Order: sequence, then C-alpha cells, then structure tokens
Amino acid sequence: MTERFDIAIIGGGLAGLSLSIQCAGAGYKTVLFEKETYPFQKVCGEYISNESLPFLEKLGVPISTWQPNNINELRISAPNGSSYQFSLPLGGFGISRYKLDDFLYKRALHIGVTVFTGTKVKDIVFNTNGFEIFTDQGTYQSNLAAGSFGKRSNLDIHMSRPFAKAKPNALNNFIGVKYHIKYPHPSNQIALHNFDNGYCGIEEIENGECCLCYLTTAENLRKSGNTISELERKILWKNPLLKDIFKNAEFIYKKPLTISQISFQEKSQVENHILCLGDAAGMITPLCGNGMSMALHGSKIAFENIDQYFKNGQDRLALETNYAQQWKKQFAKRVFVGRTIQRLFGKDYKTNYFLKIMEKLPALSRKLINATHGQPF
Repeated sequence: MTERFDIAIIGGGLAGLSLSIQCAGAGYKTVLFEKETYPFQKVCGEYISNESLPFLEKLGVPISTWQPNNINELRISAPNGSSYQFSLPLGGFGISRYKLDDFLYKRALHIGVTVFTGTKVKDIVFNTNGFEIFTDQGTYQSNLAAGSFGKRSNLDIHMSRPFAKAKPNALNNFIGVKYHIKYPHPSNQIALHNFDNGYCGIEEIENGECCLCYLTTAENLRKSGNTISELERKILWKNPLLKDIFKNAEFIYKKPLTISQISFQEKSQVENHILCLGDAAGMITPLCGNGMSMALHGSKIAFENIDQYFKNGQDRLALETNYAQQWKKQFAKRVFVGRTIQRLFGKDYKTNYFLKIMEKLPALSRKLINATHGQPF
C-alpha cells in the first residue's frame, strides 16, 4: 500500500526544511524529499537579514549560541574599483548553508518529519484525491504538496513553467559561482563588488571563513572560453578590489561550486496546485542580499495557509489564492526593486553614477536598502 502524508515537500533547502518543521510541529504527517545528502554546500550568498531572527529562534535554531558577526555596513564598488559605503539599519549576519541546512535537517528529523535524502522526484501528479509523488525510491501520496525546487530543476522543465521555457534575455541565463575563502574582510561588512555584467559578494561566515559568491552572464563565460578561472582573470580582475581578493585569499574548496541557467523572471507561486517556495516562487537579485530571508518568510506564509486548510476546512482554491496573494503582498515590491537596481549595475558609467547619487542622497540610499528588507517576522 502506498504511504500517504498530509503534506509532501519537494526540496530540502531553507524554505522546504523550515516548512516541514512547522508542519510536523503542528501535528501534520509530513514528508520531505531532497536529492542531495546532508550536509552539503549550495551556491548562495549566505547572508541573512536580521528580520529572520525571531523566526529562526522559533524553529529552534540557536543563533544566539552560534554568535555570528553582526553585519551593519554595506560596501559597494564599481567595476573600476571606486568604492562607497552605506549603513544597514536592520543589519544581518553571515552563515553557511552547510551549517544552517544541516541543523534544520536534524531538527526536522527530531520533530518527526519523514525525510528521504538522495532521492530524486521525477514527477508530481495532482488528482481528485491529492497528489502522487513519483521518485526514484518509490511512489507516495499526499493531500497537499509544496515545491522548494531551488533556482531551476527538472520539475520546472517537466511542468513547462514559462520561465524555464523562455529564450535568453536580460533577466535569465545567469551563472552563479561560490567559494569559501580565508581573507581579512571586515567582520561587520558585506561587500558587493561590480564587474562587467556581474557582481561579487563577500562577507564573513563561521570559522574565520568568508563566503565569496558571484553572479554573471553565460555570455561572459562563453567569451572566456567556458573556463571559470579565465572568466575571473579576464573580467572580474578588472575590478582591483576583486583582483586583490582572488590573488591573496586562501581558497578552501578545490574547485568552485557553480550553477547555470539562473532566471530572475517572474514566477508563479502556485503551479499545478503545488505551493512554490523560496527561489521556486520568485528570486530576488543577489544585489539585494535577501533571498534567504525571503525563503524563510515565504515558508511561514505557506504554513499559515496550510494550517488554515487543515484546521478550518479552507478549500484548496482558497488556500492557493490566499498564499499567492500574501506572497506577492510581502515580496513583489522587493523583487521589483531588485530587478530595477540590477539594471543599474555591472557597467562603469552606470554604476559609478548611481553610487555617487546614493552617496550624496543618504535618504535615497536608506529608502532603497529598506525596500529590499522586511520587518521582523
């Protein structure tokens, strides 16, 4: 007999894990499928806004015990190395996905989530009785389903989601590259260094290491002979601040983590009756540094609607409609501001001009920074 769950969650990143903990904590029979095996690294900027602190503590994450550095300063450089500094009123902290995801995974197991790791979901089919989830380990059933697929997955393509079918344009076909390094970076600062058609972030995480993560176009990689090291030497190093980092840092990984075909195009929050979470629901550009907080907050919004569905008999259509509306109310402005700011970065004249205006008009800089951050939740 096929095992049946109240809710099935596909993808064990921040959004998927945090949703599973909330659902199991409320007494719902919860299953989570993750194609990797914990602990593992992910391409991610690894910065979390302090808006997420109350929620992380409710999940049982011992942030105060971990004592991450308080990041309250933003440094942005233009491709020529001209540098500007701004304060971060709300602030945040750096933490590796390796550490945080592994803790949440163990927390999910402890609270009663059934977790299948090393398991690939091949298809999700909705019918009158709910969902059938077909995996390489077997078939399972659930009343509800949530997808935390990440930036792009086989399921996005299988479901023919519009962003996955779109031809290359200004909002898609990016690549992401991440390293962990040892480098004397100020512990209270997150820096975003621009280069031609891209930008690179750096901030301190745990164990005296820094996360170094950059985003650029697939075209930049093609022009560099499809070689990451050549891309860095030919394009990133034109920014002297990045050249110094790459020449003088101690690199922890033998080779970088990479991801391709990243899209910042608009995405739907519900697809084939599946509640989409995290990057699967919509991505904010790394310039705004808040994807992790959005994933966490989005899981809270999803859970509140799932709870209403089970406790108060909310029908499926109301669940899906309310979730999508609430997600957009909370994040649509952030995503729009992120896309707008992205168009102003990655070129010398545009970036320099924009940063000079932000420096001379601190009220404007505060407004833009606040527009990419939410309130504590």
